[in-house]
Amino acid sequence: MALEPDQAQVNSITLFVALLCSCIVIGHLLEKNRWFNESITALAIGLCTGIIILLTTEGKRSHILVFDEELFFIYLLPPIIFNAGFQVKKKQFFRNFVTIILFGAVGTLISFVIISIGSMQLFKKMDIGFLDIGDYLALGAIFSATDSVCTLQVLNQDETPLLYSIVFGEGVVNDATSIVLFNAIQKFDLSHITSSIFMQFIGNLLYFFITSTLLGVAVGLISAYIIKKLYIGRHSTDREVALMILMAYLSYMMAELFNLSSIVTVFFCGIVMSHYTWHNVTESSRITTKHAFATLSFISEIFIFLYVGMDALDIEKWKIVSKSPGTSAGVSSILLGLVLAGRAASIFPLSFIFNLIKRDQSDKFTLKQQVTIWWAGLMRGSVSMALAYNQFTRSGHTQLRGNAIMITSTITVVLFSTVVFGLMTKPLIRLLLPSKHLSSTMSSDSFPSKTTQIFHLLPTGKLQIMKREATTFPVQPAYACS
Repeated sequence: MALEPDQAQVNSITLFVALLCSCIVIGHLLEKNRWFNESITALAIGLCTGIIILLTTEGKRSHILVFDEELFFIYLLPPIIFNAGFQVKKKQFFRNFVTIILFGAVGTLISFVIISIGSMQLFKKMDIGFLDIGDYLALGAIFSATDSVCTLQVLNQDETPLLYSIVFGEGVVNDATSIVLFNAIQKFDLSHITSSIFMQFIGNLLYFFITSTLLGVAVGLISAYIIKKLYIGRHSTDREVALMILMAYLSYMMAELFNLSSIVTVFFCGIVMSHYTWHNVTESSRITTKHAFATLSFISEIFIFLYVGMDALDIEKWKIVSKSPGTSAGVSSILLGLVLAGRAASIFPLSFIFNLIKRDQSDKFTLKQQVTIWWAGLMRGSVSMALAYNQFTRSGHTQLRGNAIMITSTITVVLFSTVVFGLMTKPLIRLLLPSKHLSSTMSSDSFPSKTTQIFHLLPTGKLQIMKREATTFPVQPAYACS
């Protein structure tokens, strides 16, 4: 007997939550060797689950949930980007802000141009179905979005603060730039590009970035002012934490309401709230919010990669491209090659310019550091997948051959780059950088400690001051890198 729709949905959600739990447990067990991270673990579990579902449904479907663009952009992406801004090392970020913008914004534009033009010239010679100029430009934005989580897990931000700050900050700005580019492409009629349309396009990008930044800063400052003046934590820690979470989400939704770049807004809102709002709340609220934001971001990323793993075997898309497997493989190879070339064309020339500006030899990027930054941006993740679904599917489904090839090729590039490049990250960085630059096994000895004073009132009435070493446990950044 067939299950009722509501019961089937309950069963699907229950199974998906159980799979999320298994991803966390297995990822924890594999963490010691530092070869596997939660992203790779979620992809592997998703693939295995997809195979099982394919066998049990006799090849009819491979996933238990249908991808919804609104689910990603409204519910899953905000905590990932906000936490990236909230956890960022602000001193290092703003000290290297020009360099981060150089790599994250200018570098993304260079990669965008190379991937767009390269795919336009090469795909037109292949029989992949109809794609207009908007699709080719969208491909440039889709495959310009990087995921640097694997590299960040290996680098030590205390021993290589400059390199870590550049990789982390560039990854966030890169994703923001890619999404702003993608949204701008969808708003313009690009069938006939003229100089005036191009200037409007550039002006639109600058408008999006500036106004979105100002909105995020404004919401962050308002939240700090409210919490400071009302001193909500004096009466209720729960209200204080709830207000911070809701104000963070409000910044994202206000940007959506005003048709701005919500990812830029929520990122800078996170930076402002971590600098002002966070210091105005009680100590218990500080601990709670820091871990709450990191946890929400972590769950969102695992959710996305788990779904990508299952959807990689979606029979609907593979049936359409199965008639020409060589074409699909060729498209995937070309896109992967363009990703490598676009990344190289942006990082190495910009690093050369950066080194020319810096006078101090210690501030310049060595060739090994440049290769590390280049490698950190080769992996593609959740943002690329979401943008591809937004461009080439309708409610997670597609019947057009060209769109199906683009979706399957995106899945292939994401899987290959995340698994293969991800597994090669630690040995490569160990080869490029001295062993002291690698983060050690996460133990209490490796964390910075600070001396705290404890006051004891002795029976004599005198106040005794005792010192104790307190270990601080930093929260690993959950973004991606996404």
